[in-house]
Amino acid sequence: MFDQSTSGPSRRERRRASREQSPTQRALGLLVRREHSRKELTRKLTSRGLDREQVVDAVDRLAEAGWQNDERFAETLVRSRANNGYGPVHIRAELGTHGLDGEAIAAAMAAFEGDWLENARDLLRRRFGEDYGDDPARRRKAADLLIRRGFEMETVRIASRSYAPD
Repeated sequence: MFDQSTSGPSRRERRRASREQSPTQRALGLLVRREHSRKELTRKLTSRGLDREQVVDAVDRLAEAGWQNDERFAETLVRSRANNGYGPVHIRAELGTHGLDGEAIAAAMAAFEGDWLENARDLLRRRFGEDYGDDPARRRKAADLLIRRGFEMETVRIASRSYAPD
């Protein structure tokens, strides 16, 4: 009878070994799903047990080839968070956690074409209805929500006190 344990690696082991990916391939796999900052991509790959030096080289190569771009990442994050009801204070802070410098953050915020006041009013209309400005208690709750979401105080004041129908 044939003993399979002495015949070398099993089919499953061979398949697993053939799927081992280089740091560049793994980084590219993450980037095709969504944008990542350089810091975030490096952190994710090193946390998965890859050599830091190889990861940094791979991320550098992908940045040179245009696959990874911190400016594009920042602009995408600003648009996404603004569309989900977050304000500029929150977004700036989140961009900072991704390892972006002040200049990149300022450029991404300046590239945003939306209106923060209108975003705040839309959020309040969705949460509190069309007449949220009529009741003082609801106005306080509206203001608290906007502050928690990272809107600037002037925007909070205007949006929570005055309802301007379209």
